[in-house]
Amino acid sequence: MFAAKQFRKKAAESAEALKHTDVPSEIRELQRSERSFTELAQNETWLADNFDKIIRSRDLQAQDEATGKRLDGSAVADIEKHILRCLGAAVIMQWNTIPRKLQRELFDTAGSLGDIEQTTVLRGQIARFLHDHKDEENSADCSSKSNMTEGKPDRA
Repeated sequence: MFAAKQFRKKAAESAEALKHTDVPSEIRELQRSERSFTELAQNETWLADNFDKIIRSRDLQAQDEATGKRLDGSAVADIEKHILRCLGAAVIMQWNTIPRKLQRELFDTAGSLGDIEQTTVLRGQIARFLHDHKDEENSADCSSKSNMTEGKPDRA
């Protein structure tokens, strides 16, 4: 709930600053900021309230498909990192075909992950990354694809 309190505090700060400006661009930005922080607080509250219902990989008996042996936490984390990288790459490869509304939602969600103090920096980094790669459709590395089909993270 600590993060939810931080987000609510930021939303309240934006709402308060909104009362002290007449500049249209500032009003729009502060309204957007207040909405974003309010939604982030609601998301954090939902996560806290539903934590026991979320499937977590550490609760599962993860096994190496080739050997059948139980995997340790580090191996499971490596596999999950690889899965997230593949999903992220797939989203980037299809970014130009994703509807604008969903692009905005994905951007807002990705930009809100991590430390609240670094949200602005992260959003800027994501925006630059998307801008720099906006015309690079279907340019995935072949060696990564071959390792993905074998179910192994790319160790190169």
